[in-house]
Amino acid sequence: PEATVGYGDFDEPTLLGDDATIRAGSIVYGDVTVGDGFTTGHDILVRESTDIGDDVLVGTKTVIDGRTTIGSNVSLQTNVYVPTDTQIGSNVFVGPAAVMTNDEYPVRTDAGLEGPTIEDGASIGANATLLPGVTIGENAFVAAGAVVTDDVPANSLALGAPATIRPLPAPLEGPNQLE
Repeated sequence: PEATVGYGDFDEPTLLGDDATIRAGSIVYGDVTVGDGFTTGHDILVRESTDIGDDVLVGTKTVIDGRTTIGSNVSLQTNVYVPTDTQIGSNVFVGPAAVMTNDEYPVRTDAGLEGPTIEDGASIGANATLLPGVTIGENAFVAAGAVVTDDVPANSLALGAPATIRPLPAPLEGPNQLE
């Protein structure tokens, strides 16, 4: 009762799959489609025109700003920011306080918005920042605190500020264990 599902005046309703848990303080706009097994922390926001797959966790105080696609088996930890026009694949982990951006020149020019693309199996560490339009390749790993200014190839490690690309170390190889 302390959550709002279907906020706003939209032609399309909010569609939630089976076994959804939406905690107090959360707002899910209209024109949002969510698969089965959706779970949120407290005080999350999911804006309009967003499609979310099955078994997705959206952590406390996370914001998904709309016109976004998120695959299945995804974990967005506490305080993650996902801007408009972002694509997130399946089996993706995004650590606490990770920030994605979509405006290359904020308030200076109108260059349009382009969020990042995170491909299947990628992991994004805590406090990492992804700049507009970057692609994080399949099974790539972005280290905590990294500032990603360029694409990260599949099966690679990005670390530092600005991030440099290195081969993925053996302990980081293989799929995310998100169960």
